[in-house]
This record gives sequence, structure tokens and C-alpha cells, in this order.
Amino acid sequence: MKIAIIGGAGFVGSHIAEHLTRDGHALTLATRNRERHKATLISLPHAELRECNVHEPAQLAALLAGHDAVISMVGILHGSRDAFERAHVQLAGKIVAASHASGIRRLVHISALGASEQAPSDYQQTKGKAERLIEASGLDYTILRPSVIFGASDNFLNMFAKLAASAPFLPIGGAGTRFAPVWVDDVARAVAASLARPATVGRKLDLAGPGVYTLRQLVAYAANLSGHPRTIIALPEWAAMLQATLLGLLPGPALLSADNVRSLRVDNVSEQPFPAALLGFAPTALEAVAPLYLGEQECNLTLDRYRARAAR
Repeated sequence: MKIAIIGGAGFVGSHIAEHLTRDGHALTLATRNRERHKATLISLPHAELRECNVHEPAQLAALLAGHDAVISMVGILHGSRDAFERAHVQLAGKIVAASHASGIRRLVHISALGASEQAPSDYQQTKGKAERLIEASGLDYTILRPSVIFGASDNFLNMFAKLAASAPFLPIGGAGTRFAPVWVDDVARAVAASLARPATVGRKLDLAGPGVYTLRQLVAYAANLSGHPRTIIALPEWAAMLQATLLGLLPGPALLSADNVRSLRVDNVSEQPFPAALLGFAPTALEAVAPLYLGEQECNLTLDRYRARAAR
């Protein structure tokens, strides 16, 4: 198939693109900045990076023309309510409209576990609104709802490992919130399987990994694996909100927002088992993957210590 990927130039999208090109599909990946992403994606066979403002209906329609399927995976973690509405809801509506106009029937939409219009955060609520919109679209859709995604270039476990390297202790809100982390490669396989298996049409599938952990356990695990074991201090929500406010004053990308803290009021786990029979594979355990990239940091630290002792 010829597949357009909206929002696919980042961490998760690059893995999806790799899987789909391996399956022989031709891809068009929309990006706001081709130069930023071409180093990781331009080498993929039958994949084209195309600069496009996907929020502009005319540009989006031109991008989708001639394609057989669309993968919608735009998501933001920080911003105002208007920003969440624009990225999650309004864009989903534009993708649905452009798909109809282009004669495209097949849509795979990547949402998030915990998405619900009754959820406590803007992120979760707008993700839930987008799901409802797609379910009413009349398209042959599959909605995938991953828990927090981990992998070698993630902004989750790697972030905790980096914080542990520079802080004597780690204060965190929502320490008791439970997660079922899912490997980025399994999310990519789920997308490929959804496109290949007609039985996934009209389904909403939770992608939760095989293990359930509290946020405190995940932070400690990342810190220990990277060679920086730290004391974890559980913050009450008011203190976590204050922490988010202070972090928001720092220059650079936001590490934590008040909306993130609100998301932590509910567990990020699924009551449904991973749809292994439907997708054709079982999810990979966190412990089988995380040591391969976080443990490498500890290995490098150990080698540095040996070199220092040997005066090399």
C-alpha cells in the first residue's frame, strides 16, 4: 500500500516507518521540518519526507491524494486547552475530512491508554474526543491505545535516568500511579498488523505491556539501571503542581506540566489483555529491553571509573 503518516517523524513514527517499509509499503511522512528528521528517516526505502502544514486543509488534502491508507499519530504532552484541542481533536477531524475527499477508507489512529472525555486532564480528554470523532467517521478505522511507550530513544525512562545523574534525590508526583509500559517496537508491529489484518477494522485496541509498575518503581528502575540509584520522594499533588509550575519557568522544553500531574490521578493500565491473538504477537517485557539501553550507561560509567584508576 501507499501510506501517509501524519505525525510520524519522531520517536514512535520512525519505528513505525521502519516496520512498514520492511513490509514493502511506500510511505509519505508529513513533517514541519524536513532537515531535522531526514538523517533518521531519509535512508528508509520507499519513504518520502514531505514538508506540510497538516493543519492547513488544502495542504493536507494534497498530501493524502493518491494514498491507500492514513496513520494518524499527532500528539502533544504540554500546552493550553486550545493547543490540545487543535492538535488532537481539530486535526483528527481534518484528517477524516481529507480522507473522505481523497477516497481513502483505511485509517489507523494512535490514541492513548486512559483517553476519555471524563478523564482528569486536557490531554486525556482531547484524546478521548478524537476517538469519538473517528468512531463516527464512517472510515475503516483501527484505534490503538498504548500505555507509556519505552525504547532506546524514549523521553520516559531516559528522562528519569538523566535526572538521576544530576540530582541527589528524585521528588515525583503520582508516585503510586500504575503503568503498563509497552515497547515502541511492539507499537510499530501493532500498526503493521492492523493494516494487514481486516479483523482489526472497527476495533479499539489497548496496547499495554505485560508488566504493571508504579511510577515510583519505574523511576527507581531507570535510575538503578543507569548507575545512579536515588531516593525517591513521593510528593502530594499540591507539591507536584508547585514543582510543575517551577519547572515551567525554566528555559527549554517542559519536563512537567500541571496537566501531566492531573493525568497521574488515574492509573495507566488496561482491564483488557493485550490483543495477541488479533495482532499475531505477544508484547515484550520491559526487563528484556530497558537494560540494553539504560544498562549501557552504567557500563560506560564503570569503564570510565576503571580508566580513571588506571590514569588513562
